[in-house]
Amino acid sequence: MGTLFRIALYASDSTQAGQAARAAFNRVAELNHILSDYEPNSELNQLCRTAGTGQWVPVSKELWFVLKKSVAVSERTKGAFDVTVGPYVQLWRRARRQGELPTPDALAQARKAVGYQHLKLNNKNKTVQLAVPNMQLDMGAIGKGYAVDEALKILRKHGIKSALIDGGGNIVVSRPPPGTKGWAVSLGITAPTDNTRQLKLLLKHQGVATSGDLYQYLILDGVRYSHILNPFTGLGLTDQSRVTIVARNGLTADWLSTAVSVLGPTDGLALADKTPGAAASFIRQEKDQTPQWLSRRFKKLNTSLLGTE
Repeated sequence: MGTLFRIALYASDSTQAGQAARAAFNRVAELNHILSDYEPNSELNQLCRTAGTGQWVPVSKELWFVLKKSVAVSERTKGAFDVTVGPYVQLWRRARRQGELPTPDALAQARKAVGYQHLKLNNKNKTVQLAVPNMQLDMGAIGKGYAVDEALKILRKHGIKSALIDGGGNIVVSRPPPGTKGWAVSLGITAPTDNTRQLKLLLKHQGVATSGDLYQYLILDGVRYSHILNPFTGLGLTDQSRVTIVARNGLTADWLSTAVSVLGPTDGLALADKTPGAAASFIRQEKDQTPQWLSRRFKKLNTSLLGTE
């Protein structure tokens, strides 16, 4: 999925730890072959090659689950999350390599193939149709969260009760480490480009994800564009924001962090408040200020402020 996965776990002995970790990593590799748009022959890319043909394609239970969830989330966010943004993503990957914005013509052409309304699901026989040509699905805002959830399920089957799984910043945790109140996860809270102040969250049986342009961005003509794309414009976000979501699982934290980033602090935090068990922090860089908005649940999280040097 274009990133690294790591696992921290507590086990009764090294044999149990090794077997459990290998099984969990194997599950991630299996899901990568299903969901990744980086693998030419992944199930996702094979499905995308049928776009515009009118073909109804049977899919695996994993791909069906994520697509069904993606459509539901797209409808709920009115397109702020959209799994069909692949054509825009391809343009922005090229833009980062070439150091120039996509042309208006290229964006207009891509726009014809974007829109979750063109993703058709047949619930009766679990088949999928991509209704217009050149559609490209992109799981970058939901796939990693699903993968860490699935890996945690594997660890549980191997008797691992306390674990943390990190898939490119999409984190899920189970029972706290022995003798502690929770897994300590530190987050930068000053500015999207400044890590000097850290907020420590103590988490258990939760997922957490952060979206922002801290590492992946493109600066053109003095404007900083995030790798997070606005599905309504096809362009990267430019508000230099950092959104952190704590949720009941990794999948929810993953898609919600992207949707809140696109919606902005007012509508985004309202969405988080309406999502069961979810909490949101929204930070934006505005000249010399970094205003922060917190959802009502985030204010109640078990947090502490770390060093300020």
